[in-house]
Amino acid sequence: MSIEKVRAYFKTCGIEDRIREFDVSSATVALAAQAVGCEEARIAKTLSFMVDGAPILIVAAGDAKVDNPKYKHQFAAKAKMLTAAEAAELVGHAVGGVCPFAVNPGVKVYLDESLKRFETVFPACGSSNSAIELTIPELERYSGYTAWVDVCKGWQTAPAAEG
Repeated sequence: MSIEKVRAYFKTCGIEDRIREFDVSSATVALAAQAVGCEEARIAKTLSFMVDGAPILIVAAGDAKVDNPKYKHQFAAKAKMLTAAEAAELVGHAVGGVCPFAVNPGVKVYLDESLKRFETVFPACGSSNSAIELTIPELERYSGYTAWVDVCKGWQTAPAAEG
């Protein structure tokens, strides 16, 4: 199970005890926000795409939506999300629990600018009923991200909230 891969990875970082598992689903932004008890924008959703024949992950704020022209400018490709089967096979996590931790080798992780307005965010931990609260520097460290990108829209007009 991929939550066990994430737990083992976080154990090497000394933070496995910070993983929160819920009795309810956290597979969507709305469900995750309800389970965690925060606003939807602070859920760090991980979206999986195919670029040049390889899977990539983009971690974005829960209220952000991929902006196709920005995405195409950044990656020189049309945004093509992975299917559920492709995500499980190529990334190593099933849809609903896709996260930027303990992914398959070669999967590049990008962090979207929409996350920077928060002190902490809640990404999933490899299952459809898990999350962890991380600061932005912790998200950078534990995700092994490649770069910050600006490929989303819809969040700039949302009210900013801290903490």
